[in-house]
Amino acid sequence: MKFGMRMPSIKKRIAARTSVKRQIVQRAGIKMPRGYGWLRNPKKAAYNKVYNKTSFDIFSLIKKIFK
Repeated sequence: MKFGMRMPSIKKRIAARTSVKRQIVQRAGIKMPRGYGWLRNPKKAAYNKVYNKTSFDIFSLIKKIFK
């Protein structure tokens, strides 16, 4: 589990937005509504909730400074 600042990866960021799997799901309209992760994969949803509360993104930190 990560605590503290997350290190950004431009390569992973671009890959996640341009993946074939994402394009198929987006265009077919078979996305699940927000909050349904607990039904689909509870273990992953619990991990993500803790991870997002214990770490922060450098870009959100920069946003707060220059706001």
